[in-house]
Amino acid sequence: MKNMMSFVFVVVAIYIGSSVFLYLFQRSLMYHPSSAHLDPAAFGVAEMEIVKVETADGLSLTAWYRAPQNDDAPTLLYLHGNAGHIGYRAGKVRPYLEAGYGVLLLSYRGYGTNHGYPTEQNLYKDGQAALAFLADKQIPIFKTIIYGESLGAGVAVEIAQNKAIFGLVLEAPFSSMVDAASHHFKFFPAALIVRDKYDSLSKISNIKAPVLILHGLKDRTVPAHLGRKLYDAAPSPKEFYEFPEAGHNNLYEYGAPERVIAFLEVNS
Repeated sequence: MKNMMSFVFVVVAIYIGSSVFLYLFQRSLMYHPSSAHLDPAAFGVAEMEIVKVETADGLSLTAWYRAPQNDDAPTLLYLHGNAGHIGYRAGKVRPYLEAGYGVLLLSYRGYGTNHGYPTEQNLYKDGQAALAFLADKQIPIFKTIIYGESLGAGVAVEIAQNKAIFGLVLEAPFSSMVDAASHHFKFFPAALIVRDKYDSLSKISNIKAPVLILHGLKDRTVPAHLGRKLYDAAPSPKEFYEFPEAGHNNLYEYGAPERVIAFLEVNS
């Protein structure tokens, strides 16, 4: 009996210790910024210029921008995922540049050479600042596409609420960070541990624009059923496009930009 009690005590202690570790260090696990001074030309988008996006709390964020090529073309605000930097997304925005779209590729605080620290609320501020930047460039909200990649989809849903935007595109999104964490850490109380919840599921009904969700069926980071859960709660018009052979990061190898452009043309 004594040995059994000792074993139970050790197991409980490990469980509690692991839970505390996840709570305290979750942002180090969630955000993986790359620090680099980036030049658009070095990543194949020389037509984009380096601009500064000013946040409401006083930060000056680096972004890359090219204006739309004609008055009818929309502008795409690209909100990247949790890792790397905007240079890694240059190839992904290339098809939209070639289609004549305006593109704003935003680098969050703490990423690249930007000061500050990424958190849920801070990234929401960054996204709102990007919309304000486009407004200053005389890009009307009804000509603005908000595109969110993975974690960036949580930012996209937040800032798109109750706005008559051109369209909302979500690449490999989760329904909420709690759901995503529950998938990976099944034996931990994610609802209690997760601080940056990115609860898109509770907000998606507030979207006033066409919604396109792209998901790879072999995604092991954010399983497709979480994207489908978000889609089911979204208002129409909407589309859920599955890529049977794609994982989390390679949808663009399977024709994702063509699907995005076709969807936006049909729903414009």
